[in-house]
Amino acid sequence: MATFTTHIDQELKKDFETNRRILSFDEYLALLAENPEKQTRGSAKYVADMMDHFGKDPETNRFRLFDQNADGLARKVVGQEVVQNQIYRALRTFTRQGINNKLVLLHGPNGSAKTSTIHALMGGMERYSNEPEGALYTVNWIFPVERYTKGGIGINQYEGASTSRDKLTNYAKLHDDEIAARIPCDLKDHPILMIPRSHRKKFLSELIGEKKADALWKTLPNYIANGDLCHRCRQIFDALLTGNNGDFHKVMAHVQVERFYFARRYRNGLVTIEPQMHVDAQYHQLTYNRSMGALPASLQAINLFALSGDLIEGNRGIIEYSDLLKRPVDTFKYLLTACETGAINIGSSIAYLDAVMLGSTNEIQLDAFKEFPDFISFKARIELIRVPYLLSVSAEEEIYSSQLDQFAGEKHIAPHVAWTVALWAVLTRLKKPNSINYAPNVSTLVANLTPLEKARLYDTEEVPPALSAEDRKLLRSSLRNIAEEYNNVPYYEGRMGASAREMKSILFDAAQNPEFSCLSPLAVLRELDEFVKRVTEYEFLKQDVKDGYHDAHEFITTTRNEYLNKIDSEVRDSIGLYDSNQWEEFLRKYVQQISVVLRKEKVKNPITGKLEDLDHSLIDELERIVEAPQDSSAKEAFRQGVISQIGAWSLDHPKEPVVYAKVFPDFWRKLEKHYFESQKALLTKMHNALTQYDPSVPESGGNDEGMQLARLTIKNMIAKRGYCEHCAKEVIAFLMRARY
Repeated sequence: MATFTTHIDQELKKDFETNRRILSFDEYLALLAENPEKQTRGSAKYVADMMDHFGKDPETNRFRLFDQNADGLARKVVGQEVVQNQIYRALRTFTRQGINNKLVLLHGPNGSAKTSTIHALMGGMERYSNEPEGALYTVNWIFPVERYTKGGIGINQYEGASTSRDKLTNYAKLHDDEIAARIPCDLKDHPILMIPRSHRKKFLSELIGEKKADALWKTLPNYIANGDLCHRCRQIFDALLTGNNGDFHKVMAHVQVERFYFARRYRNGLVTIEPQMHVDAQYHQLTYNRSMGALPASLQAINLFALSGDLIEGNRGIIEYSDLLKRPVDTFKYLLTACETGAINIGSSIAYLDAVMLGSTNEIQLDAFKEFPDFISFKARIELIRVPYLLSVSAEEEIYSSQLDQFAGEKHIAPHVAWTVALWAVLTRLKKPNSINYAPNVSTLVANLTPLEKARLYDTEEVPPALSAEDRKLLRSSLRNIAEEYNNVPYYEGRMGASAREMKSILFDAAQNPEFSCLSPLAVLRELDEFVKRVTEYEFLKQDVKDGYHDAHEFITTTRNEYLNKIDSEVRDSIGLYDSNQWEEFLRKYVQQISVVLRKEKVKNPITGKLEDLDHSLIDELERIVEAPQDSSAKEAFRQGVISQIGAWSLDHPKEPVVYAKVFPDFWRKLEKHYFESQKALLTKMHNALTQYDPSVPESGGNDEGMQLARLTIKNMIAKRGYCEHCAKEVIAFLMRARY
């Protein structure tokens, strides 16, 4: 144990020295000269630099900061790349202006990741402040025990010192037992504020050179270029300057520069202000204790006040106003002045702040606030950033996938659970496109999109397979217009619908349903059936149905059918009655033959060598299975569409061979279904065998043909797809009842 604690001691000491936790003022000036740009950052530039520090994905335009958990305080923020970039642009604007003159207010429906976004920024601040690139410093005032000052307040020799080498030049690194009083700066003032404002620019010129200083000065935030010490630090500075007959060096001897680290847990530069009735900052007189009694006489005669409260603790970092508009407006009117001037009145003093102010609110509260007479004044001090619900099924699925273990507890998790809740949630959020908002050549295409087709278009840019190649291309090119159609209206797309919070509740309920041995999509669908009955509790369930949109009840059927398509393919593959490559070959030959027919060519007989008309038997068989039109002109148009789809695929995937299952997914499903219809008798035997099959009892249900097939299918589903015996049995039985 002693060896282990010794190791910790050595590591902490090494870390302390490496990170330069405690510096004298002169040592800090050397650090400032070494990297003036980083040591003169305001809070907005610091936060933006922090976002850059963690990197950005150039393809998705996503800041990687939001891929990290905020140290247990917030999970990864899925999606919302537009929001991230709007926050970043606001921060860079503040940097150029030299002042954070607006509160950045994230608004959107409940559960759209507003708070998670802010907490991700806070988590990044904590990590970044521990890196060398993110080092930040503040000041403390150090007053040594009497033997160092011999009754005065200037720098003297050590008591008993005999040589100039023993002379003490500053008190910054004295041991605790050599310090009589230590007074920190409540506002975490930047060390450069110790340089009098009138001398600051000239001082920088002497420190880093005139040319470099001139360039730096143009980028400095107002807080550093024109700011001053907090009231208490100014009182101490002035008293020491007077007591030392104007000797600036002796005043600086009392200054200790300390590195500080952001910590939301300890409210150090990262503060969340909950809705409340009282103001966010207070002051009180410093307690007159033993350490205060050790101060020089010139300081003891001054009434020193301590500042406290949310705004004080959050200075130089991020201040979050959670659910800002839940508070009476009068309680945050001070933000108008605070944003405009960067200062707030606290008692008999003015506190100058340098903090990024972020807030959150829901749309209902924001709508009400817009009716408030003073809204125009507030709007000039607020940067509104909309945070809608996600409209991508894949992104929404990611929200739940990482938490499924938490939802399921000890239960096994069947495949497609997260996808099931994600699809239904996204469908509830979509709005029907209005054809009048589009050009004539695309208006009909857009207006005819079903909710499911629109969800697929948003998620993977998949277009309805029945469209011609030209229409498919036209629809894809209109994707941005479709996504932005409702951006400028109050009830934008993504404002209404099921929230992630509600879907998580459904997942918890599904996991606890005793009828299901696993957390499965079947359990989720059962809970959704119950959820949509709670019409009085949720606004989105009250919406009028419009051409299939906003129909939460019907979306359960849509989701169930899509789930059936997924498991249909999985079960067929697991049954192993056929080789799926045969369908690829069948489709390949069909495409080859119809291309010959469309060109009106003949083919060479391999036996006689003569050119003959093509045998249409394969073409007729496939077209009968996929239900192609029988009218001659319609049949030719159908075949032309098939060739066009191949061409479109080749253009989209120039370096890939044609994969017919992806080009013609509907054909593929119909071919498989046709084959399984022909095997219905065997499938019926398997279904009947499953009613007697008990996974916990070896060889249960006998050993006939149906049971053997059931065991083989379950075994393959476990090995290939991640099912367990219980949910594999449930899924097969569900599929057989629904489709076979």
